[in-house]
Amino acid sequence: MIRRRYDGPLEGALGRLQQRVVSCRACPRLVEYRERKATSERRASFRDWEYWGAAVPSHGDPTGRLLLVGLAPAAHGANRTGRMFTGDPTADFLAAALFRAGFASQPTSLHRGDGLELRDAFEVAVVRCAPPEDRSTPEEQRRCRPFLQAEVRLLPNIEVVLAFGHVAFDNYLRAMRETTGERLRHRFAHGARYELGGGLPALFASYHPSPRNTNTGRLTAGALDAVLGSVRRVLDGG
Repeated sequence: MIRRRYDGPLEGALGRLQQRVVSCRACPRLVEYRERKATSERRASFRDWEYWGAAVPSHGDPTGRLLLVGLAPAAHGANRTGRMFTGDPTADFLAAALFRAGFASQPTSLHRGDGLELRDAFEVAVVRCAPPEDRSTPEEQRRCRPFLQAEVRLLPNIEVVLAFGHVAFDNYLRAMRETTGERLRHRFAHGARYELGGGLPALFASYHPSPRNTNTGRLTAGALDAVLGSVRRVLDGG
């Protein structure tokens, strides 16, 4: 059994919430999978790593205006490194884009001690444990949703939300429906922007920056740059 303590920079209520995240064992299928990948099924290229192997905490600037919503940790990415969007090809693609848009201090996201700082942005995922075949179930998403709802309450400056992929997009809307009681139903489309009203942040959508999208050309660096450029213009009052 792998147990971790949150050792990141977030403090106060937000830091205590991350400790609840990393201690969570609510989904037996995910707990078994994340720990198996961290022990007996480590990737050969990372055989000398001590994998994180627990639920992965969120990461970023707690005063930031941009909330980035992903799907779940990768088995040999964030499940290994212990930081969201870190240590795999998805992280490489996203970090470079965030750097170009001014939301990251460097264009790489390799491990927790690599010096990466998010600027005016905060990263979360709808499921905090690595799922088999990168697919979480609706019930696992439901169990994890209170973490997202609690984080939204603890991030007072969010003006824009950018959801990566339709699962993240749909789960963010469900979280806000449950929180506000409003009918928030929109269709996922890459590059779309929705004004949700009721004091909620603007919602943008992008294809997920996973290899299945970036290697096939479904999501190019230019396409993600365009979405982040639109986000930047909103934040800058354009």
